[in-house]
Amino acid sequence: MNKKLPELILTDIDGVWTDGGMYYDGTNVELKKFNTYDSAGVLFAHNLGIPVGILTGENTQIVQRRAIKLKVDYCFLGVKDKVNQAQKICDDLKISLKDVAYIGDDINDMKLLQLVGWAGVPASAPEYVKELASLSLSKGGGEGVFREFVEKIFGVEAIKKMVKTVLLEQQ
Repeated sequence: MNKKLPELILTDIDGVWTDGGMYYDGTNVELKKFNTYDSAGVLFAHNLGIPVGILTGENTQIVQRRAIKLKVDYCFLGVKDKVNQAQKICDDLKISLKDVAYIGDDINDMKLLQLVGWAGVPASAPEYVKELASLSLSKGGGEGVFREFVEKIFGVEAIKKMVKTVLLEQQ
């Protein structure tokens, strides 16, 4: 695993920020449940000047709303080729995929997981996807696994210092 920090953190949504469930009511309303713990992962990354991006195959405004609320830097919906989209972001930032941390949970994430410098997979993902992870994560999708991913990348001591010296002073 890399000793330096990533220059970009990318994430899938369904099965990572959510439990993968899709809820529909009788009036065609679609709902997703997000875990608020994941918002701290965005906060930690931003505190260190690292942009965060969402790459999801779903095309739903629910995800867009969550991204806006958390001030996520990039949000791409309906992505068919996550490697291509990630590479475009890297090209804009003048970095390589090896400078990227990515967390995903399923078949459409596997190729990107193989190409990035930091690969995270929720504990709830299929075994053949988990085999691609460079970071071992204990939480499943929708349980705050994005935050756990970010904390593993930065390390416990850096997170504690950040919380103590920076984040608590901002309150």
